[in-house]
Amino acid sequence: MNHTREVEVVVIGAGQAGLAAAHHLRRTGFEPERDFVVLDHSPGPGGAWQFRWPSLTYGKVHGMHALPGMELTGADPARPSAEVIGEYFAAYEETFDLRVRRPVDVRAVREGTGGRLLVETPAGTWSARALINATGTWDRPFWPRYPGQETFRGRQLHTARYAGPEEFAGQRVVVVGGGASGTQHLLELAPYAAATTWVTRRPPVFREGPFDAEAGRAAVALVEERVRQGLPPKSVVSVTGLPLNDAVRAGLESGVLDRLPMFDRITEEGVAWADGRRVAADVILWATGFRPVIDHLAPLRLREAGGGIRVEGTRAVADPRIHLVGYGPSASTIGANRAGRAAVRDIRRLLAEEEPVAA
Repeated sequence: MNHTREVEVVVIGAGQAGLAAAHHLRRTGFEPERDFVVLDHSPGPGGAWQFRWPSLTYGKVHGMHALPGMELTGADPARPSAEVIGEYFAAYEETFDLRVRRPVDVRAVREGTGGRLLVETPAGTWSARALINATGTWDRPFWPRYPGQETFRGRQLHTARYAGPEEFAGQRVVVVGGGASGTQHLLELAPYAAATTWVTRRPPVFREGPFDAEAGRAAVALVEERVRQGLPPKSVVSVTGLPLNDAVRAGLESGVLDRLPMFDRITEEGVAWADGRRVAADVILWATGFRPVIDHLAPLRLREAGGGIRVEGTRAVADPRIHLVGYGPSASTIGANRAGRAAVRDIRRLLAEEEPVAA
């Protein structure tokens, strides 16, 4: 299909941020398929949640904020989060008639004619006056590079391919990364693995007590400052610290969460430090996070010298037609909701300014 269809707005991605944006478009008078279209490359509803490992139950998920206009109630905390949230997103799409098109891979966004943007996909091209990019990070796992990495005889995998602790039974596992995924992996693996070793670049910071609104605003402000400067965003979690819950306390007391500094190289048998310390391993599990999926925007030349896209609110400073939700400070479930609303408000203002004046 090579024909071009015209809409006012294209939303790329149907995770939390994309659905929130689509909801606010719908609520303010935009009609799906006529005025806007939502393109999602995933096979089904659920955003990145549909790919989470089965042992990540809904009860283990912290900070899942409801989508605008529809609460998630009565969920069984023992069910996999992929199922609970996948079903919730599916019901949300149906309730608000968002008509998400999937699977559709956006290959590139280019400059069109008459001030329009061309969104190119194998399913055809859409011409739009504005774009909401809500592609998240799941499809771009970050793998650090260390000397000797290619010589390791064991298995290496990223959080994105983690399926649960059972497959590591009887194995020696090195978990790399100081975020929530790394600690969750360690706590799950410990009863199955022959041995676990935790390594991080920086000492982990554990947060006691409730994470109140003031702390949340301070954390978001730190991330926001980076994107204002055109630097690649850090996750909001990276500046909030790790919640010190009962499971984490037990892991600290048992030694499972005893952390070692980052190793200097990888050997055939495991990992090694410059001081001579070595740890043998069968598996290296990289819980090292993700990077924003924005390569399809490359033709628009939005990146700054620092490597990121400079953003004010949700708007790309270099091109006011482009809004990034779920990027930088809005890369949290509550942040995505607010960003979706803000992006739609700005886009409505932009489109109104560009409307031709009747003679």
